[in-house]
Amino acid sequence: MAPGSTFRVLGLVPARGGSKGIPRKNLQLLGGRTLLQRTADAALASRRLARVILSTEDAEIAEAGRRYGLEVPVIRPAALAADDTPMLPVVQHAIRFLEQQGDYYDAVCLLQPTNALRRPEDIDGAVALLEATGADSVISFVEAGKRHLARVKYIDADGRVTDLPFAEIFEGQRRQDLPRLYLREGSIYLTRRDVLMEENSFKGKDCRAWLVPVTRACDIDTPFELFLAEQLLKYHAQS
Repeated sequence: MAPGSTFRVLGLVPARGGSKGIPRKNLQLLGGRTLLQRTADAALASRRLARVILSTEDAEIAEAGRRYGLEVPVIRPAALAADDTPMLPVVQHAIRFLEQQGDYYDAVCLLQPTNALRRPEDIDGAVALLEATGADSVISFVEAGKRHLARVKYIDADGRVTDLPFAEIFEGQRRQDLPRLYLREGSIYLTRRDVLMEENSFKGKDCRAWLVPVTRACDIDTPFELFLAEQLLKYHAQS
């Protein structure tokens, strides 16, 4: 935590054992370190997180997390580790447990291991932005670029292509002439405690954007996305 700051932020790393796209995904190697270790290293290097904990139901992941320096104050119930479990109740479970122990935080920064290219300065910058603006949340985004929504089409069961109401003015309109749009990037979900617990929301009514360059935006859920992340690491090593 920054010297003199009383704004307490919890770093929460969610890492369940199951995964369909990549088996044991959180323990997969990327550039010589597991996805879990890369997230742990960034979180522990941050100056603005008062504490960093791991939420998992898996004994092997819990042990790996401890080796990487993460605390595992409670094992996540198996009911909160299914394929279709939303992330919000996972965060709420951790908050309730810590508060029962008398440990309170102003905000929680959710750090998913699948976004393994985040940097400590992303975390610290997002916390500073949340504190300075008084917003409900700060979420990381990346510019949509060539995947602009104005180019999205609907394709029906017969393969017929239909424009949507927000389609580009004419086919092939230059990207530079389209309004800038952004996609959720996934590496930072920073939300005030009361918004999480009382409004049941990660976003709240006042959400600010932490922008991540496309060269570090990679949410790893499939073998191909893991391959892309490896190429991005090589790109940064050469640049």
